[in-house]
Amino acid sequence: MNKDWPYITPGLPDGMFSRVDGVPMTGEEVRTVMLAKARLARGQVIWDIGSGTGTLSVEAARLARDSTVYAIESKPEAVRATAANVAAWELDNVRVVSGAAPGALRDLPAPDRVFIGGSGGRLVEIINLLADRLQPGGRLVLSAVTVETLQAALQTLVPPIWQREIIQLAVVRERSLGRSHLWQARNPVFLITAWRE
Repeated sequence: MNKDWPYITPGLPDGMFSRVDGVPMTGEEVRTVMLAKARLARGQVIWDIGSGTGTLSVEAARLARDSTVYAIESKPEAVRATAANVAAWELDNVRVVSGAAPGALRDLPAPDRVFIGGSGGRLVEIINLLADRLQPGGRLVLSAVTVETLQAALQTLVPPIWQREIIQLAVVRERSLGRSHLWQARNPVFLITAWRE
């Protein structure tokens, strides 16, 4: 079914991905905005650090078919989830990398675009590595759902090395309750986009 999805826009429905209990997934709306902020283009090297279920890797690989996406994940169950979703979408431009960042990043080609969904508590080290490795004109898009992640990003992504933009995304979805309909809020997410001048 996945290979027959006819649309080229980002925002694949969450239900089109395999889920594993305890493995985080970047939801459809957040994923769509992250992809837009990344400004993907042809022939890029894309890193998806903390790939979780691999939703960002799959979408980036579909949108930029002649780019190479490296899905980096340290948890074995998440590595399997990412690999399963990449296989389900029959993508040959995704390389699943089992290992923890920043160590697992050192031998990868320098990136043009980077997504960070999970850092294993090593966000500052990862950003410091990116300050040296990110290609000129490169962009970093990270999601922060905890205050600690947001604080670490704000303290590290600072001029003159980095320029940044921060937005908060709050998604509310309709939910049926019998004959009535309610609004159900999801956790707000801060999205930080950073680039080097």
